[in-house]
Amino acid sequence: MSHSTSHPTSAYTAQADRHCASSVLTRGPWHPDHQHAGPPTALVCRAFEVAAQEHGLSHVARLTANLLRPVPISDLEVKVATVYVGRNAGHFSAQLLAGGKEVGVFTALVQRESELALPEGLAGHPLPTPPALPENSAPAYFPFAGRHVGYSDLVETREAHGHIFDGPCAIWFRLRHPLVEGEIPSPYQRVAVAADSGNGISAVLDYRRYSFVNSDLTINLLRRPLGEWICLDARTWLGSSGCGLAESALYDQHGLIGRATQSLAVRELKP
Repeated sequence: MSHSTSHPTSAYTAQADRHCASSVLTRGPWHPDHQHAGPPTALVCRAFEVAAQEHGLSHVARLTANLLRPVPISDLEVKVATVYVGRNAGHFSAQLLAGGKEVGVFTALVQRESELALPEGLAGHPLPTPPALPENSAPAYFPFAGRHVGYSDLVETREAHGHIFDGPCAIWFRLRHPLVEGEIPSPYQRVAVAADSGNGISAVLDYRRYSFVNSDLTINLLRRPLGEWICLDARTWLGSSGCGLAESALYDQHGLIGRATQSLAVRELKP
């Protein structure tokens, strides 16, 4: 099935047999036929959550995406395998396929949640809070917004600190549309959609002269996120060999929820 370009209402539409049809709301900034890696990572997270629920596991503590190829705006298939499930945690793997070709491989650690009363006075606690709440943050805009319908239309963004695409900054993200038609995104899916943007929002190079694409994404979460808003307090570090690292502290409106990292390939664009 080909994707539609007319007023999509969700990033994906679920089909039979683990397939989902992609809409242009998933389009990224680097190529008009390729997806931003956030939505497909969230789609795989959705599949991990379903597999883990069968074992009573509910907290996605780690999600790692190895992005093998650009993800086309087309039908996608997610295949999940259970690697090992123990008393307190389960390990899962997944393949993301487009047209039968593997475009990404993923792993997840999903934990069993249990109420725990923490003693008072722990170092580093209460957890750090975001620089500013979304209601006190000005609207933020991607520099590529408006060029095509895409990721910048899928998410709403606000600046808690700094400025988008201008070095270290803290940006709030909220989905404007469902990830999958007819479904309410889980908190973990909301994080996955946003977390892949760390290298973009904290860019230190001109995106019109350089590409700084990530080939992976690792998200570590210390607790279940709450609410619709996710904040990335992000910064980019560059080496002199064409490699780099983007790292983001992740927050919801109540405080720190985890961290995300991305390995970057930095290249100067040909005129």
